[in-house]
Amino acid sequence: MHIPDGYLSPITCVATYAAVMPFWVVALRRLKRVLHTRMVPLLAVFSAFSFVVMMFNLPLPGGTSGHAVGVAIASIVLGKWAAMVAISIALLIQALFFGDGGITTFAANCLNMAVAGSFVASWTFASIAGKTRAGEARRLFAAGLAGYLALNVSALLTAVEFGIQPIFFHDAAGTPLYAPYGLSVAVPAMMIGHLAVAGLAELVLTAGLFAYLLRTQSDALTCAAMVEVSAPACGTKPIARLWYGLGAVVAATPLGLLAEGTAWGEWSVQDFIDDASRLEILRVSDGTALPDAVPAGLRRLSEAWTAPWADYAPSFLHNLSLGYVLSAIVGVGLTLTAWYLIARLLRAVTAARPIERL
Repeated sequence: MHIPDGYLSPITCVATYAAVMPFWVVALRRLKRVLHTRMVPLLAVFSAFSFVVMMFNLPLPGGTSGHAVGVAIASIVLGKWAAMVAISIALLIQALFFGDGGITTFAANCLNMAVAGSFVASWTFASIAGKTRAGEARRLFAAGLAGYLALNVSALLTAVEFGIQPIFFHDAAGTPLYAPYGLSVAVPAMMIGHLAVAGLAELVLTAGLFAYLLRTQSDALTCAAMVEVSAPACGTKPIARLWYGLGAVVAATPLGLLAEGTAWGEWSVQDFIDDASRLEILRVSDGTALPDAVPAGLRRLSEAWTAPWADYAPSFLHNLSLGYVLSAIVGVGLTLTAWYLIARLLRAVTAARPIERL
């Protein structure tokens, strides 16, 4: 579901940056009110969890792969505004350091997974759970459905962004310049696997974690209100168990290498050239042939950024599993560093405001 560089036109990329920016601004303004509280470590742990859980590739029907995001459980625990920033930070670290998603398409990925996913999850959970007592089956159902719908709405937006590219951006001969497949191919190719498998994985992940938090960290579930309505405090019990759980997930990341097949729409330039890869793309795209050559715009923008540890495979390690675990550890460390810097920056801005008014 991570759109790489080159698949969206510059106009589309600019439009998605313009669309997502107001949400980031509002979210960061709300976060300033709570960054002196226990919300900061909660933000960090859920952001890091999202980073790691997206490394677990799942086999999808047809031979492609997908993954959960963790956006729904983040929205339920942190609130939609905090979840937007948490997932956006995870996506930024993935794009910058590991080449999972592009830099030009970063805003599109955030719009799909962080913004839309957070809103859908938050609205779904609130609508179904209502004011029911914590621990009731209705709340677990609401959490699971929130995860399922959030992931599939994100996948649908991604498919639409792919699918409109050949319609609006092609050369004089009608050859696509960026993503090569239209809506009639992109939407079913993306949605079948996410409706059937990846969405269910997000459902189980969200409901399972929500049930665990109800039993062991129920005070953490009160923190969403802090950002939503600026409540002065949330629970104060230690969240060490969440960090231990994150460590266990990091250790298990090599399982994410078991799924075969590239995620639909995340093919490299070399895949457009290699005969075997072209046949595989043809097979998972309803038999619709690729252009004879790599789309010109896709080739050009694909070189916009070279990630130092592309595909979570550091060049100095020849063991894929070890490299994957090390990438997860580094990614978690970078995510925590990013939250430390954000917290310091927003606190400094908040502290400076009274002086500016004098």
